[in-house]
Amino acid sequence: MDSLLAEIKNCTLCQAHLQHGVNPVLSAHATSKVAIIGQAPGSVVHQSGIPWDDKSGERLRDWLGVKEEEFYNPQLFALIPMGFCYPGKGKSGDLPPRPECAVKWHEALMSQMNDLELILLIGSYAQKYYLGEKAKGTLTATVRNFNDYLPKHLPLPHPSPRNNIWLKKNPWFTDELLPSLKARVKLYL
Repeated sequence: MDSLLAEIKNCTLCQAHLQHGVNPVLSAHATSKVAIIGQAPGSVVHQSGIPWDDKSGERLRDWLGVKEEEFYNPQLFALIPMGFCYPGKGKSGDLPPRPECAVKWHEALMSQMNDLELILLIGSYAQKYYLGEKAKGTLTATVRNFNDYLPKHLPLPHPSPRNNIWLKKNPWFTDELLPSLKARVKLYL
């Protein structure tokens, strides 16, 4: 795993497409219990080099019911985005994750985590990649039917503050899904 992570950290596959340069941000360990598959690092994470080191990460840790030291323990949580580098800004937020990372690296990473019990799929990019045709027509439908993907996968919306309206429109997420998520995560702490 260490050599694979070093290889990923030195990857320049997408360099020509990244206006802010390459800085692959991820964390994993051969004994990771839970993999969190996100979209791509934002500008704050690009600067710090620490996965989920922003407001979205604060909300995600709250959703999981974990402390920072637990969240950043790679033996507990693998933090793997679909695209490892910050893709830059678009018209309505960050650009989509570069597709090359998942194709080149995800299978190799997953194959080295033999103790993996749960894969959290954050956002539609991760859900479409990992669930394929099993994903519903929309992110809301996929997340609403989270029980269909258990025990291995659990789809989530992105915890970005930009999704506050979605959270208000979907109170079942807080009432039904979050208690289930916290109970499952607690099993691995």
